Amino acid sequence: MIIRKATPADAESLHDLYQNHLTANPSREPQDMNVWRERIAQFMSNPFYHLLVGDVEGLIKSSVTLIVIENLTHNLRPYAVIENVVTHSDYLGKHYATTLMNKASEIAKDLGCYKIMLLTGSKNDSTLKFYEKCGFNKNGKTAFIKWL
Repeated sequence: MIIRKATPADAESLHDLYQNHLTANPSREPQDMNVWRERIAQFMSNPFYHLLVGDVEGLIKSSVTLIVIENLTHNLRPYAVIENVVTHSDYLGKHYATTLMNKASEIAKDLGCYKIMLLTGSKNDSTLKFYEKCGFNKNGKTAFIKWL
């Protein structure tokens, strides 16, 4: 598997991955792929936005989004957020997401982040154990969400 940042050419493949394999995806309506390509191009130009993909023989099988946020506390060290961790269901258990999560952690560390936050809506025990194996602590803080 090749790990790389997504490019606009990946729009259709990412759309399929999110629509069909991201369990908590509330956006099931048709999407304009030109808008997706433009948005991915914006992500590419932002040094704090890392839409990572796992490319297997030219096909995207897994993806993780890492966003780094500048900060005024912790000696001006930034922090990061991970979202949209998804693997094509036919490729679960091949450690693609683990590899992407490790790469995301490496990027955050290289950028001086003092922490990475991750929220999941999953109550699935295997998903929660996966995040714990990736080094995330579910007892570290209390999370709140305000849906807009």
